[in-house]
Amino acid sequence: MYLIYLAIVILIPIYAQMRVRSSYKKYSQVPSSSRMTGAQVARQILDQNGLYHVTVEETGGVLSDHYDPRSKTVRLSSDNFHGHSVAGTAVAAHEVGHAIQDQQDYSFLRIRHALVPVANIGSNLSWILILIGIFAQLSGFLLAGIVFMAAAVVFQIVTLPVEFNASSRAMDQVVSLGIIRNDEERETKKVLNAAALTYVAAAAVAVLELVRLILIYTGMTRSED
Repeated sequence: MYLIYLAIVILIPIYAQMRVRSSYKKYSQVPSSSRMTGAQVARQILDQNGLYHVTVEETGGVLSDHYDPRSKTVRLSSDNFHGHSVAGTAVAAHEVGHAIQDQQDYSFLRIRHALVPVANIGSNLSWILILIGIFAQLSGFLLAGIVFMAAAVVFQIVTLPVEFNASSRAMDQVVSLGIIRNDEERETKKVLNAAALTYVAAAAVAVLELVRLILIYTGMTRSED
């Protein structure tokens, strides 16, 4: 049973990563009808939404695209920043979706930002406490680790509506502004859906692991009674 569980928690993230890389690779080779670069797409959507103060910058790496709410900056990887592919358009629009969420004070985005320090502490500290608890058979340490891990799991779960909403906003923008044609909507959605799958996979694995540890803790406390 444990081997089956282990296979599931390993294979789910691998499958999600393969999907996103496959979709991105495929549609990064498909030129968009607008011939706009990712930087131009981002700038147009930002300006149309009154976000003139948000800058668009190039960043290194592959699929390293993100929105920085602290500096109000949309950062696009080099291929997406300079390229004019369907994938680049989708990614750029998605990151601008986060900027629009920030502007409109989207509730789940605010919650996620508030959870960042707690989640970071939980991710770093939880496994130390969990391992001490399991190997030393100290249920108190294990429980503390589970509590810290739960904070990180909540962060993963809250991330889901943030990412799905950003993708929804992205589709609305590229369609309403005429950045993509009707026949490109399906391709754009495939890129966005594949990216969203990675967050779903991460949340699913986190929840499964939390449940497993709770069961271990329950068994440990029973044996102590």
